[in-house]
Amino acid sequence: MRFHFENNVLDGDLRELTRDGAAVPLQPQVFDLLLYLITERDRVVSKDDLIGRIWSDRIVSDSALNSRINAARKALGDDGSTQRLIKTIARKGFRFVGEVREEAAASCAQAEAEGTPPRVVDRPAVAVLAFENLSGDPAQDYFGDGISEDILTALSKQRWFTVIARNSSFTYKGRAVDIRQIAEELGVRYVVEGSVRKADNRVRITAQLNDAVSGRHLWAERYDRELVDVFAVQDEITNAIAAAIEPQIHAAENVRSRRKPPLSLDAWDLLMRALSHYWRVTRQDHDAARALLERALTIDPNYGQALSLLAVNDMFGVHLGWVELAVVAPAAEAAALAALRCDHEDSWAHAALGSVCFSTRRLADALSEFEQALALNPNFSLAEGYYALALCYAGRPKDSFEAAQRAIRLSPRDPSLAVYHGIAAYARFTERRYEEAIALAREAIRHRGDLTGAYRVLAVCAGMTSDGALAEMALGELRRTQPGISLHWISTQLPWANDADREHYLEGFRRAGLR
Repeated sequence: MRFHFENNVLDGDLRELTRDGAAVPLQPQVFDLLLYLITERDRVVSKDDLIGRIWSDRIVSDSALNSRINAARKALGDDGSTQRLIKTIARKGFRFVGEVREEAAASCAQAEAEGTPPRVVDRPAVAVLAFENLSGDPAQDYFGDGISEDILTALSKQRWFTVIARNSSFTYKGRAVDIRQIAEELGVRYVVEGSVRKADNRVRITAQLNDAVSGRHLWAERYDRELVDVFAVQDEITNAIAAAIEPQIHAAENVRSRRKPPLSLDAWDLLMRALSHYWRVTRQDHDAARALLERALTIDPNYGQALSLLAVNDMFGVHLGWVELAVVAPAAEAAALAALRCDHEDSWAHAALGSVCFSTRRLADALSEFEQALALNPNFSLAEGYYALALCYAGRPKDSFEAAQRAIRLSPRDPSLAVYHGIAAYARFTERRYEEAIALAREAIRHRGDLTGAYRVLAVCAGMTSDGALAEMALGELRRTQPGISLHWISTQLPWANDADREHYLEGFRRAGLR
């Protein structure tokens, strides 16, 4: 998109500013700031908004921010005295006030003429409002504010969507404002709100996620706790809410994308559709997710989230026996590394590379990448689940079981919950706790009936406990979900660190009747 104002043209696609046809040199950060102010010219942009968008919420001094504003003004022939184009709004922020005419850039116009879909749209934005204090004691405001701030911080670790900074979202504290008005003023699609009622040594916290455009509640939960340790309760509730919100937003975005005509889908819409297929964990959905991700990357080859999900999807397909490792591993590793180049602090990108290292028998590297993903986002239940899987194959079943339980506790409504139960089942099998493994595998199947890994655990447990009926059922379902299963495939394709663990697994299958 090109933006014309006075004698200037700002080209967002070419990342170029020209005045009277001559290029004006700009530092990349100054260009980003100027582009953001122009695209958001219908509202006042706060300092926190700028820090969130331009500096990714890193700590930035006022002098550093002001120097970038001054550099942007200078590039436009403006200054802090006249403020002809970039106006400072006292105690509020900044606003671009010049008259702007938008024009599709030549490259975009040509792409539209050729029928190529548009580039990826901006991620959806989320605001976390200050939780309402229902205790009747103003001195208790700190507790609700602390919950809200911690949720905001936790959600900010997600790279899928933009989280509005505290100083903007907390301006509505104590005011009765309609959700739709908040959405319009903050430029968000989703709003998190809640309340805290504290009495004696007990607290009740409610939280809900709203689609601010339609006014619908997407998710709500209530938490009742004893305040034995205030900070422990605050951390527990924060983690539970943050972990629950991400899949709910993904589900809502998937529903929204499905309402669009197929030809109008952009890369974000395709990514959301792919994610919903990925979570279903069937061979058909695996293939559908891959096709959608390839379409998204045709639109935007440098789309980090799509690259990460493509690698994760391919590697999970390898683990479930749907695709050949040698066929997809090189491209999956290239995609994961490209995602890291796009954003080295994206926990999904590290999880993607970890999944590639896991399937290619680099277990130490896999564990390191999953640990890095969890350091960046401790509420990332999927990375916790994959970490649990890698731990078990690395010969650490006790640690694996604990990690799988953390994944289940983090997100009890997670679309991958069945997978986490299946991993916990395999950890218990490795410890020769067969009855517990069978119970966990059955729980996984209760959540999702086509889960290949759970039927594997049932089969090997049945073999080791001489349960012929269970073995027959488990092998029948396993052959349905993974037709090519064989002792040779198991021996050569799964990445054990210890020969004893591999032999234990193979022995269970032999006793169950697999050849």
